[in-house]
Amino acid sequence: MKLEVTELGPVKRAIKIEVPEDVVNEAFDQVYADLKRQVRIPGFRPGKAPLAMLEKRYAKAVEQDVIQRLVPDYYRKAIKETGVAPVLVDMPSVERLKAKRHASLTFTATVEIKPAIELRDYRPPNPISLKRDSRTISDEDVDQALERFRERQSRLEAAPAATPLDEGLYAVVTIEGFLDGSPVDGSKKEGHLHTMGSRVPLLGVTIDEALMGKLEGDSVEIVQDYPATHPDTRLAGQSVTFMISILGVKQKILPVLDDEFAKDCGDYETLEQFKDKIRSELESVLKRDVQEGYKGQITERLLQMHHFDLPEVMIEREISAMVRQRLMEEQRKKGGGLSVDEHVHVEEEAKRIQQEVAPEAKKRVKLGLILEAIADKEGVSVTEEEIQAEFTKLAQALRIPVEDIQKMVASGEEASRQEFEDRIRAERALQLVYQHAVIQG
Repeated sequence: MKLEVTELGPVKRAIKIEVPEDVVNEAFDQVYADLKRQVRIPGFRPGKAPLAMLEKRYAKAVEQDVIQRLVPDYYRKAIKETGVAPVLVDMPSVERLKAKRHASLTFTATVEIKPAIELRDYRPPNPISLKRDSRTISDEDVDQALERFRERQSRLEAAPAATPLDEGLYAVVTIEGFLDGSPVDGSKKEGHLHTMGSRVPLLGVTIDEALMGKLEGDSVEIVQDYPATHPDTRLAGQSVTFMISILGVKQKILPVLDDEFAKDCGDYETLEQFKDKIRSELESVLKRDVQEGYKGQITERLLQMHHFDLPEVMIEREISAMVRQRLMEEQRKKGGGLSVDEHVHVEEEAKRIQQEVAPEAKKRVKLGLILEAIADKEGVSVTEEEIQAEFTKLAQALRIPVEDIQKMVASGEEASRQEFEDRIRAERALQLVYQHAVIQG
């Protein structure tokens, strides 16, 4: 086998592969021998048809079979022998290849490789400098969190008699629409609890202003005009009168902030103990948020510090993954399958998303390569226990058994498992840079 590697760019190589003539001849002999045993030609016993007749009838098919047998095998051998490591190990196109007896078979595989990255300093004496995040948990933050707990334990009770509706109160109402004095089918809702001041429409009608100052037992009318273009032909261009009856006025009763309240919220003896716990949890959340912010600064600096070409195939693969994720999220929100029209819409939406996520996909690919280079330099390795812990974390996030994650990874063979290992190595590489970073101020 003759090999010739040509550099087409920083991340692209052309590998010219020549399969020896004797190997090509042997492949033709094997294919024709297999063909002779399989085909049935009138006038000849099985396996006795002349080679010349087989060549006349099946030359094209045999040629393609020879190519399919030789190209993948010699491509893999060439990759191993040259030391070129393609980003995507994919078979080269064989559509226009020609194979003949008594001649070598030559083909060229164009592949993309990962770039050679010259890492910039991230360790002392030249660590990455970070802008200090000086946020702290204040007493006001604790009080606000405490108030949220209080809200969750509130209850609604009937307001004192003759209490006029106002913002912050609740109206229990029945509403029904009438057109020319007759009820509109589907326009009635009974016993609805409406939060005053929310301006949330009820049956498409904003009722807050009409209810302000009204009492239990009062009734109000709201006339709603519908445009001629309204999709409901019954209402298009019509004026509908909505009759609203106020069945009750309710108020929210908040529990008193005392030791008894704290006991109701958990294993606390006093309100101060509960507030201390709240502060501790808020500080833990803030600490994680601050660390994520610092790591965000680091990733931006790493991207700015390093300049190299990106393999297009890696960008395309990342874009495809981001598009799939976005479409899956949108489909989960809608629920159910897709109609023919919706499939067309999804294809159009996918093209739009591709353009939208392309810049972010490039940043992700670039950052991934930088962190991979750091992990290689630092000798970061991943244990089986760490991979299993990552499986568990994902299973908990998706609320499915960890065994299901393991099966999904196993079905994806080495690629899926490698993705988990790469992710862990990248996170550890980023953590290492963070540990060496200097926070200013």
